[in-house]
Amino acid sequence: MKLDELVRQLQLAYADALRSVVLFGSAVAGEHRPNKSDYNVLVIVDALPLDRLRAVAAVSRAWAEDGNPPPMTFTAREWKGSGDIFPMEYADILERHRVLFGTLPVDGIRVNPADLRLQVEHQTMGKLLQLRQAIMGAGGDTALQLDVLEKSLSTLMVIFRGIVRLHGQVPSQDYEALTLSVAERAGFSPEPFVRVIRHARGTEKLPRDKASAILEEYLAAMERLVTYLDEFRG
Repeated sequence: MKLDELVRQLQLAYADALRSVVLFGSAVAGEHRPNKSDYNVLVIVDALPLDRLRAVAAVSRAWAEDGNPPPMTFTAREWKGSGDIFPMEYADILERHRVLFGTLPVDGIRVNPADLRLQVEHQTMGKLLQLRQAIMGAGGDTALQLDVLEKSLSTLMVIFRGIVRLHGQVPSQDYEALTLSVAERAGFSPEPFVRVIRHARGTEKLPRDKASAILEEYLAAMERLVTYLDEFRG
């Protein structure tokens, strides 16, 4: 399902209740990889009663079958009041997005640095725990280890952008430049992340026999990042 078809189907399902369909994430940040990256979509509607959710179920399934996460769907009232609990996502959307339908209400919406700091630390610790679980699941299978590394990349870049914003700066949309900036601040080696970025882009593929060593460096860097955020005072 292409983006224009998604918008058309959402219009049919929500009818006059649909207010906004907005694309955000890697697809508008210059790091989208055809057939690999997914599309992050924000949908804003007037209300979400059960019949509306049922009407959009088939659309959501078709969208997910193409490897995309379900649209992040808010009522208009929820969108205006949820910046404090989704500051990382809101910061990404407000900074760079593409409106596919309607308009994106942004008046009065801002990201509080204290809220952002809490979510960034929470997400980083959660990602470290997920990474450890994935490593245990992969065992010594180098193909699975490479898969763990590649699949972790998108979420980590969201976290990295949040860290740069904690310092009051606009994060680079280039993954390598972003990684170098965060690594310098937090005191870890950027090399494993840069190698995974290049692997994901297809410009410098990682050989399987290097997967375990890269994964070890990756894990050590994530542990250092957790410590840095725990000690961060702004």
